[in-house]
Amino acid sequence: MTEILLANMLFLLLPVLAYLLFFEDRTSLSHNKWQLSLFTSLSILLCMTFPIQLELGFIFDLRYVPFLLLALVGGYTTALPAFIVMNLYRFYIGGDFVADAFFFSTIVYTIVPAFRPFFLKRLPAGRVITAGVISFTVMSIYLVTLLRFYSAVSWPFWEIALNVLLIHAGSTVVLMMLLEKIVYNIHARERLFQSERLHLISELSASVAHEIRNPLTVTSGFLQLLQQSDSINHSEKRYVDMSLQEVKRAEAIVTDFLSLAKPQAQHMVVSTLEPETEYVRNILLPFAHMHKLDIELTFTNNLTKRFDEQQMKQCLLNIGKNGLEAMTETGGTLYIRVFSERNWIVVEIEDSGAGMTKEEVQRIGKPYYSTKKEGTGLGMLMVFTTMDKLNGHVSIDSEPGRGTTVSLRMPAETEPSPQ
Repeated sequence: MTEILLANMLFLLLPVLAYLLFFEDRTSLSHNKWQLSLFTSLSILLCMTFPIQLELGFIFDLRYVPFLLLALVGGYTTALPAFIVMNLYRFYIGGDFVADAFFFSTIVYTIVPAFRPFFLKRLPAGRVITAGVISFTVMSIYLVTLLRFYSAVSWPFWEIALNVLLIHAGSTVVLMMLLEKIVYNIHARERLFQSERLHLISELSASVAHEIRNPLTVTSGFLQLLQQSDSINHSEKRYVDMSLQEVKRAEAIVTDFLSLAKPQAQHMVVSTLEPETEYVRNILLPFAHMHKLDIELTFTNNLTKRFDEQQMKQCLLNIGKNGLEAMTETGGTLYIRVFSERNWIVVEIEDSGAGMTKEEVQRIGKPYYSTKKEGTGLGMLMVFTTMDKLNGHVSIDSEPGRGTTVSLRMPAETEPSPQ
């Protein structure tokens, strides 16, 4: 039995090993659900082909361990191929209780993926515990259904049942811990690459921007003098006006580059972000009213953070303005929420605009990428750079047609301020 059990544990590790070997360096875990579904189905087939045989002729396999995890991580759509494969193979194997197995797996497929939203909102340790509890519960129900086939239940049956429960729950917990470790390593690697990229941009942007701003200032001054000159005609002045507009646009881009520089000591403050968010709301209100939009600010944070006040205001302005511009055609309300979560300060800015695809969300924060026609992408790049300096991070939740929510999470550095 020990050899078969170890073999089944290897079968359970198949999706994890396949991901590490073939897909880890390509895209994130969330974009490999179909590949995971394929390898999970293969894992289920192998577990069913080589079942574990216990005393009293009791035979069981670990098919539900990978199936439950796939259902919790991927939901109904991702688990459907594995559900079909599992039942088709069960019909192929034949034997007793085929209909019962199909009925039970259908109930599991119907109920377990419904816990996915709750499961994904949990912290890593909470997800491990949740998966273990669900696995233990499913197998407990399965074993209870077997009681109707026994006229008398003796102690050996309960001993076997206990072993089955421990094996299933233990396997689920171990596998879930491995998955969480993989996800953590992926995010840590992405944060490291992003931090190095932003650090390089921050170092170069200030020096380059200063060197460019000086000739731009001189050029703008001479163009303004030329514009006031009586020696050029109206048609030539039109070209001067166009040149001035382009110089001003270049100066705006240089200003964005300067905002990527390191925090300035004279701008450093310790704040709960309440004055900063109030300032941003007041700045954005005229634009919102002009387009018949609303802004709703909710502030419940009592933690403080030390940051560059100007950079923080600019970050919130960039996100808020993007949200308002996304709703100019559809209308709606921009929600700004600031609250504390454990020892973290969280700022959420939500709009009900057009939204973005997953591919667009992945590219947000990259230099010169913007979803706006005339955008430079430096606004969101500044947001990512500033959060990186504060040891925080940015998350973007968006779907086409359902709007976008940008979340800023910053670790607090002091005790909660008195209310």
